[in-house]
This record gives sequence, structure tokens and C-alpha cells, in this order.
Amino acid sequence: MCGIAGFVNLKKGAADSSDLRRMMNALRHRGPDENGVYEAGDAFLGHLRLSIIDVSGGHQPMPNEDGAVHVTYNGEIFNHASIRPQLEQAGHRYTTRCDTETIVHAYEEYGPDCVTHFRGMFAFAIWDARRRTLFCARDRLGIKPLYYFSNERAFAFASEIKALLEHPEIRTEFNPSLLAEYLTFGYTSGDATLFAGIRKLMPGHTLSLDAATGRVEIRQYWDVPQQGENASKTDQEWIRECRERLEETVRMRLMSDVPLGMFLSGGVDSSAIAALMKRMRSEPVKTFSVGYRESAYSELSYARQVAGTIGTDHHEVTIGMEDFFNALPRLVWHEDEPIAWPSSVSLYFVSRLAAERVKVVLTGEGSDELFAGYHRYQHYLFNRRWADRYRIIPHPVRTLARGAIENSRLLSADLRRKLQHTFLGREATVESLQLDNFYGAFAAAERETMLAGQAERQKDPYASYLSYWNARGGPVLSQMLYADQKTYLVELLMKQDQMSMACSLESRVPFLDHPFVEFAASVPENMKIRNGIGKYIMKRAVEDLLPHEIIYRTKMGFPTPLKSWLREDRAQPLFALLTDREGLLAEYLDLQYIEKLIERQRGGVEDATDRLWRLLNLQLWGDLFLRGRREEHWDGLLHAPALA
Repeated sequence: MCGIAGFVNLKKGAADSSDLRRMMNALRHRGPDENGVYEAGDAFLGHLRLSIIDVSGGHQPMPNEDGAVHVTYNGEIFNHASIRPQLEQAGHRYTTRCDTETIVHAYEEYGPDCVTHFRGMFAFAIWDARRRTLFCARDRLGIKPLYYFSNERAFAFASEIKALLEHPEIRTEFNPSLLAEYLTFGYTSGDATLFAGIRKLMPGHTLSLDAATGRVEIRQYWDVPQQGENASKTDQEWIRECRERLEETVRMRLMSDVPLGMFLSGGVDSSAIAALMKRMRSEPVKTFSVGYRESAYSELSYARQVAGTIGTDHHEVTIGMEDFFNALPRLVWHEDEPIAWPSSVSLYFVSRLAAERVKVVLTGEGSDELFAGYHRYQHYLFNRRWADRYRIIPHPVRTLARGAIENSRLLSADLRRKLQHTFLGREATVESLQLDNFYGAFAAAERETMLAGQAERQKDPYASYLSYWNARGGPVLSQMLYADQKTYLVELLMKQDQMSMACSLESRVPFLDHPFVEFAASVPENMKIRNGIGKYIMKRAVEDLLPHEIIYRTKMGFPTPLKSWLREDRAQPLFALLTDREGLLAEYLDLQYIEKLIERQRGGVEDATDRLWRLLNLQLWGDLFLRGRREEHWDGLLHAPALA
């Protein structure tokens, strides 16, 4: 795991090696072990290394035999040893045993199609001096990040946005057209970012730059396969294949020359991987967990149970309100954009704990999006089924019913809230029943109020998600899973990467081995959800590894005590920050509406926790990156004086 950065000057004198060094300095947390630079004319590549494989070798940027091709690379190619013999037979000469060299030789042999041979997580850039081209690639699922900027004078790339901001051609400017999407989801799921002109290379894509013409070509080389006709397999055959494939992908991710461990939440996914690791390794497996001091929001007891059952060397950390909010400014800086979910903060703390003892961890990310583990999948299927029947009721009557549910004093607040999440309280559209219902913080009407004069200039907040939803026909569940894999999961992986790399820790995601993802796409719906049980096939596949009560316990989803924290007097500095008239919110949003939202939250009239979280992160991000106020917040939000 590493940090990469570089650029190609398309006009003479646009930038030099001192600019590259500044870019690399912004990424030093990603590669504390070593750094290297390659410079050839107008091409500059930089690399910061966290040594995992071939610790003594593997220096980057790495050349081919004659120095005509150089690569800077972040990630792991887990099948590099099986690719190597074919490349050696073709005449390529290796000088190391690291996976980086396989990328160089595979590019020489196969050109841009080299990516189709790799199994792993990666983001890399290759400068081909003969052709004067830069070739960039990102892994199929988006486990490793890659950002870029391009204009007529220069092309630049980096693992993190903050490194790009050090390039002299790039101005730090806000992209306000994405505000509506941010307010809805807490993140943006297309290739644009909140920084004007800076884009993401999307998962499963490559980018080629012709330095002679400045032409950039982006190509998709992989996608999650469409669910086809299922082979006639019995339940037991599906379950056995799932287990065999899971064992393979876990074993493959144990490749390391340095200590590794496991993030253990106590849920079925991380627990199953930890149990398999225990069977596959002779040395003790180190597991790491995080929880809150408020025990109602902590899963530490489940993690301890699993650790005790399978026999791991277990470590844990607990955090409170001050820990959480005093770390937040630095974590927003590490993430480069506002943090979508509070769980990112706890992920940082468990990463910091793990980094004291290991350099690599495995995680359970991805299983829910492959096998329908979130409750929202079943809720939407239920709502969709009944909404189709409910359409026989005239539209005016349905509208009156929704209004009655929303405003009724005869119903308890809790019952009103629950009904508003069903087809009775919503329009029968994907936007209403699915997105506003289970993803959105600010619904359409509230967004328009918040955005005031900005509303007409906003990109459609649902456009990216719906483009993936509509790209798939067939079963509705397959549409949901595919759209989540292309949007929600990519953001989760960004959180995983940035929070672990903030601690110089590599995280690996066994469930997102692309052959395993392709297998999951072929699994029939009734093996994903059965009798109200999500991830049915996964749970059946690991029943011999874990206690029944761990496998089939109710999913908590790592909740955070944010709601109760925002009702404490200690939260006053947070509200002062939200209403600061010098901040980003005051420039683009309706500050009076935000003030009223705070009043309703503090008075217990309304639960605005998710909305205030989005606004707080946006305000803090604006101060850190756009307003030049990083030092004001750097040491935390709760022990700083309240803003006037």
C-alpha cells in the first residue's frame, strides 16, 4: 500500500520536480518507509512506499529492463506469482520478487490489456517513454483511489486530492453543482468531485494520455456481470461453492512479508474471515475492534465473544464524544471531501490501534452489497410489491392518506415515522421508495429550500445512481445490488482506504476479489434472501465456523451515539460552527433554515441528526480546504472556543 503522484507537462515549463516533491509530501502518511522519483523530460512520477512484499526490493518508480517504461503503483496484485512464469517464458527478465515488476512486464507484453490479467486491488500509472504516453488504471471494484486533473498545459494524478492541490496548474475551487447530490447522499457517485476540475478515475477503468496531443482516452475494461440463467445447482452445491471461493480469496490475501491482522466487528462477515485466517495461519491471529463508551451503541461484546470462540489475540479501543469530534477535522483532511458516515471516525481509531501491531489488516467490507445483507433491500422489495397493488386507489386519495400520516395527532411519532417509510407514506418511485427513504438525508422539498437560488444550477442528485439502476434489467434485487456496488460501496471503500492509510495501514477486502464478485452476481435471489434472512448463502456457508447466535443475530450496522451527543450542552461549539456566517454554508445554503433545524434538534422536536452531520462535515471541509482555516480546527472541535 502506497501513495502515488505525478504529472506530464503538455506545455514547456508548466511544472518541475520541486512541484512533484510538494505533491508527494502531502501523501507522506501513505508511504512512510521509502520514497522515489522518476523524471524524464516533461514526465514526472513519484512514489511513497509502505513496504509489504519484498521489503528490501521493490523500489519505485520501477523500470523495465531498458528503462523505457516506469511504473508508480499503489496496491497488491495477489496473483502476480502465477503471472510471472508466462512473462518470463516470453523473455521478460525479473530482478525482484515483488508484484510491481509484474505490472511493468505485463504492460510490455499485453499493453493496456495488462489489467485484465491482474487479480487484486490497484491504482497505477505507467510512463512509456517510447510512445510518450501515460497509462493509468484503477482496480475493478474501486478499492484503491486515483484522482486526476487535465487541461491544455498539464495532466496530473495522485492517490489523494490534497496532493493534486499542490500542483501549480490546479486551483482549489469549489464545485457547487454537486451540492444537491451531496445533501442527498453525503457523497458524490459520478467521476466529478467537490473540487472543480478534479475527477476520479472510476473503478474498472483505464486512462491513456498521449503527451504529443494532450488527448485523454478513458476506457472501461470490466463490469459486474449481468445475472444470467442460473445453472441447475442444488442449495448445497451453491453453499459449497461459496465456501470454497471464500476460502480461496482469504488465503490469497494472506500474502505478506510483514505482520497482518483482522478488523473484527463481531458480525458474520468479519468473524467468518477471522475464523478462516485462524485455520490457515500457524501464528496467532491478531484481531482489532472499536466501540463507544455508550454501551448501547457498542458491538464490542460480540467481537469479544467471537475472539474468545475462535481464539485470537484480541485488542480493542473505546471512544467518546470528545475523541470523536476532536479527531474529525484531521479525518476530513485525510478524506479530502466531507465524511459521509460517522463510522469513518471509529474506523480511524481502530486503524490507529491496529497500526501499533501490524501493517496489514483484512476487513469484511462488501458482503452486504454482494448478497443483500442490508435490511433496506427487503424493505424496498416489500414496498415495491405493495405499491404496485396500492395504485388501484385513486391518486388524490393516496395523496390525502400521505398527508394524514404526516400530520396526524392520533398516531404516535414513532408510528408516523415507520409509516412514512412504507408505500403508504411515499410515492411509488425509485427516488421516493428507495433513495429518499433509505439513503437521503435531505428530501427533495427540503433540498430546494436549503439551496435557495442554487437549486436550478444543480446536477440531478439521483442521476448517477439511477444510471446504474437503469443499466440493468431483470430482477429488481439485482438492480439494487448493482447500483449499490457502483455507488454506495465505492464510497465505503474510499472511507476504508483513507482512514486506514491515515495510519499507514494497508487494508484488504477478501469479499471483493473480482472472481468472487462475479460468482455472487450469478447466485439466485432466493439464495441471497430467504425467509427474511439476508446473506442466506453466506451464512449457511460458514455455519461450522461460528456460533449460531453470531451468524444470525440482528445486524446493528455500527451505529454511533451521534443523536444523543447532539443534544448535549457539549455540542454547542458544533452548532456555532454550523451557523458561522463566514463559512461555506452561509454562502450557498439558507442559514436561517439551518438555525431552525438546530433548534428543532436541540429541543427534541425533530431528529435531524443525519442532516446536521452532513452540514457539519461540509462546513468543516470548506474551512479546511477553501477558507484557509485549517489551523483553527486542527486540534479539535470541542475544546475550541465557540465562534461568535
